[in-house]
Amino acid sequence: MKVAALLATRATRAHRKAWTAVFAALTLTSLLLGAFGLTLVSAWSAHPRVERYAGADLVVAGDQTTRFSAASLGERETVSAGLTERVRIPRTALTVVRGVPGVRAAVADVEFPVGLAGSAATESATASATGRPWEAARLAPYALRTGRAPQRADEVVVAGGGGPERGGADRVGQRLTLRVGGHDTAYTVVGVADGPRTAVWFTDAEARRLSGHPEALDAIGVVAESGTGAGELAGRVRKALDTAGVTDVGHRADGDPATVRVLTGDDRGEAEFLAAAPARGELLAALGSVAGAVVLVSLLVVSSTIVQALRQRSHELGLLRAVGATPGQLRAAVGREVGRVAAWAALVGAAGAAPAYLGLRALLDARGALPTGLELTLLPPLWLTPLVTAAVTVLVAQVAALIGGARTATARPAEALRERAPGRGRGITGLVLLGVGASAAGTAALQRGATAAAAAGAAAVTMVIACAVLGPWIAEGAMRLLGAPLRLFGPGGRLAAANCAASAHRLGAAITPIVLVTAFAGVQLSGGATLTHAGDAQARQVLRADLAVHADGGLPAGAVERIREVPGVRAATEIVPGTVLLARSQLGAPELERLPVFGVTPERLTSTLDPGPRSGDLTRLRPGTVAVGADRADSLGVRPGSTVTLRFGDGQEARLRVVATYQRSIALGDFLLSRDDLLRHTSLPTASGAGRVLVATAPDADRKAVTNALARAVPGARVEPDPAPVRGEAAEQALAEVVSVAVVGAVGGFTVIAVLSTLALIATGRRPELRLLRLAGAGRGQLRRMLRLEAAATVVTGLVVGAAVASVPLLAFSMATTGTVPYLPPAQAAVIVSVVVATAAAGSLPPVWGTLRGRYPR
Repeated sequence: MKVAALLATRATRAHRKAWTAVFAALTLTSLLLGAFGLTLVSAWSAHPRVERYAGADLVVAGDQTTRFSAASLGERETVSAGLTERVRIPRTALTVVRGVPGVRAAVADVEFPVGLAGSAATESATASATGRPWEAARLAPYALRTGRAPQRADEVVVAGGGGPERGGADRVGQRLTLRVGGHDTAYTVVGVADGPRTAVWFTDAEARRLSGHPEALDAIGVVAESGTGAGELAGRVRKALDTAGVTDVGHRADGDPATVRVLTGDDRGEAEFLAAAPARGELLAALGSVAGAVVLVSLLVVSSTIVQALRQRSHELGLLRAVGATPGQLRAAVGREVGRVAAWAALVGAAGAAPAYLGLRALLDARGALPTGLELTLLPPLWLTPLVTAAVTVLVAQVAALIGGARTATARPAEALRERAPGRGRGITGLVLLGVGASAAGTAALQRGATAAAAAGAAAVTMVIACAVLGPWIAEGAMRLLGAPLRLFGPGGRLAAANCAASAHRLGAAITPIVLVTAFAGVQLSGGATLTHAGDAQARQVLRADLAVHADGGLPAGAVERIREVPGVRAATEIVPGTVLLARSQLGAPELERLPVFGVTPERLTSTLDPGPRSGDLTRLRPGTVAVGADRADSLGVRPGSTVTLRFGDGQEARLRVVATYQRSIALGDFLLSRDDLLRHTSLPTASGAGRVLVATAPDADRKAVTNALARAVPGARVEPDPAPVRGEAAEQALAEVVSVAVVGAVGGFTVIAVLSTLALIATGRRPELRLLRLAGAGRGQLRRMLRLEAAATVVTGLVVGAAVASVPLLAFSMATTGTVPYLPPAQAAVIVSVVVATAAAGSLPPVWGTLRGRYPR
């Protein structure tokens, strides 16, 4: 041990420059792992914000989780997914809760969208509000600032802070025309209260009527009597509800119990912010995959950097082995060297993890990747997470050192002084990994959605590792191809061609990180860009409407019929967005897939929307039926006349008869449903007019005149002259985009350091060679051209191989999901190439400037 410690101490001092690159790579590894670790634990401890129910000790609400079980590998496995539409509870639960000992008050709560009717609604998009019963205001609690509580059906209380967009609604005594469920009604403002400025409170009876579901509640807020603990009372309420047999409203699937929940503490926010819990699960899954990718990439990059640093000292280590140093002593010495560098680098990176975490949080907030109400929290002990990831960084470095020093440590003393060619085992391993990557790409071609994306990512990772293992052979083959073009550039080109051919193993180490950044960035960026590009193209093809009509609080009753009667209107289709869940077994395991869908009115549908019908009849779309995208229909094995079982956004299950299939499912989603079917399972009221109406005008109609006529026919509605394309987007799309940016940034940072450090180490180790060439008569200009051409050959090889590696899984993914070739925005491709070129130039030339300066070599 003393010998190993002495060797490590002397080597660390003598090779500081070589270890600088390793230090930088390990610092970035520790920083990124710490930042993602903090984000991961903050997502794990995240909870919805408690606002409306802050004054309640507990909340009784529907079960916002759906479950699906299937046999997997002989065992029953269950998966679950959060529901983003309101799961309501029967009003009878209120009587049960009020009868529980220890309950001082049980308050029924419902909410529904409210629009400010009249001319004000056409001036601002902020004319929408939320209606609730006044009794529920005490659950926050929201207190009156002025005025009194509503007592009659035509009286309301509004929130304080109302401005011009609310039409001066904070003045007691003002008359307001509010639109709820498509009906306009005049109300008198009798009070102004605290609370969000979009809130309007009605009498309990009026709120019950306007909610559209008078026998169901959104939630019940419970206030405990003095001296009764929330936990104890929750147990009593739970027992009372179970005894009474109270369940959620609606039909759930078999094996998906509809158990009413009793929420306490931070869980109370789940009854208010419905999208928070599902988003938390999606964030955990996304960050977990990112953390795994960062660990794999860091191991590859750090290993490459350490191996290159040790390769520069191969003769020194070989000499130690030749003079009697044992393999154990060399391993221990290298391990101590790397351990010292890694420990300091890990601590420096851990110190920067917190600012990086805050930056990632800011990016998530700026891109809208997190739903309203979800709070990422960090308890004080969790701030120590970067210390744990720092330990992981040291472990990664030690594994890399063990790999890097293995060949020299195990070589015979007589062979340790000479460099050995890569063995046959390495080549076989690389070819096997290539085969595994190609198999994963084949899996991506046979799957859809997240499964296809995961398979494509796994294929890219495997093939990049295979290229790293096969680096010397790839470099040798590339240099044979590039040798002839290089020789066309005169003496410098001939020197570059000869050097590349003689040092293929050295160039292989430099090519690997370029392949890594090209392949990883290509897969991450192109995967999402391909879907977006194809979806945008389909959305433009789908839309045939010339105008769109919509209003806050819903269009008035009969608005669609009135729109169709306007002179110059050829067709009108109401379209409502929503989500469904598809439960099925995927590769033997149960899966719940959340899918964006639209509900439409089928009359003359293809005049306003062109889904690209393939079979069946879209005009037969009625409640209880569904149209299915062609790819999804093929994967499910259904056709017109078949049935499909779906779960709506509120967890209720329905068997729907297929009436048609269509081609353009990237834009419209995999399922088109009846508008009435979808509205029954959303948090919106079930009245007409909750979406927007697409209008197709007659070819000879005056569009301006039709626009004015529509505004007169539907008072308070907004008429859009150039409607936005119809596009169904997954709820987690913003999160996926941020995660892709984070992954590309992390991998890009790693590979920039890897390329820079590897080329710098190679260039530093070539100083004696360059001095010898200068003494042999080579001019400085010739050597500079040689170095530039070598760097160019390295960059071209890395970019081509990286693009080839990325194209295999991307082609499989894009053909499976869009039926098109992969797409990468030119600007992003230019950034990748520019970063690689700039990094290669910075790593190849500056380290040897001193050797090339002056008349005589130094």
